[in-house]
Amino acid sequence: MNRDTWFTVQKIDEMTYAISEYGHWEKVHSFLLVGEEKAVLIDTGLGIDNIKRITDQLTHLPVEVITTHVHVDHIGSHGEFKKIFVHEGDKEWLVNGIEGLSIEQIRKDINREITLPKPATFNPDTYHPFQGEPTGLLEDEDIIHLGNRELIIYHTPGHSPGHICIYDATNGYLFTGDLLYAQTPIYAFYPSTNPVDLVNSLEKISNIENINVVFGSHNTLGLHPKILEEVKFAVKYLKEQKLASFGTGIHKFKGFSIQF
Repeated sequence: MNRDTWFTVQKIDEMTYAISEYGHWEKVHSFLLVGEEKAVLIDTGLGIDNIKRITDQLTHLPVEVITTHVHVDHIGSHGEFKKIFVHEGDKEWLVNGIEGLSIEQIRKDINREITLPKPATFNPDTYHPFQGEPTGLLEDEDIIHLGNRELIIYHTPGHSPGHICIYDATNGYLFTGDLLYAQTPIYAFYPSTNPVDLVNSLEKISNIENINVVFGSHNTLGLHPKILEEVKFAVKYLKEQKLASFGTGIHKFKGFSIQF
């Protein structure tokens, strides 16, 4: 583990790093996957500090950004990178701004419950989420080759229309973004979310084979793949009880919870 003034870098293996922002209440993780030919950065964090400073230290290969979804805490340093990819379902938000969130609310949320010294470059009063055209669009079952490792894209809407998960088939790592993580509820209660889609997406990832570790984008770093068995139970329960709809509240399962 290596602590920067803002970021915490944790080595998952010799070619994979978690870049975490534990000084903020959202406890966001971004992930750098290094290949032989290029590297992929899964999300770019909050934008309170410049994550490219960290990726420059970890690899000299060209870095392409894959966006799990277009929410503020996942696109913070997008403007620092030349190649940015997003699913078509979230392209509109990347270009024109995130639906249903005022800039006042965004600035309030980004600046609360910060426990580390804020970088001098960070000013919550002028903070503005990245907006811009992506380099390209991702589709379900796209395969990205890094030379010596293969990434498979899974479209998993619900938390956002264009949410994706990324499966590193070479190492058995599943990066689930905000579809699945521990400790705090998975959110699907905003007007821009879709509870039915979220449950279907959870079912989709629970059927991926040969997963060794699940990496959500918040809180606990690295979850045992047995959590996917509980996901299967949760999907069955939520469907049978017809609970996948707005206003049904928080549903708790072993290792995770969901709020509709």
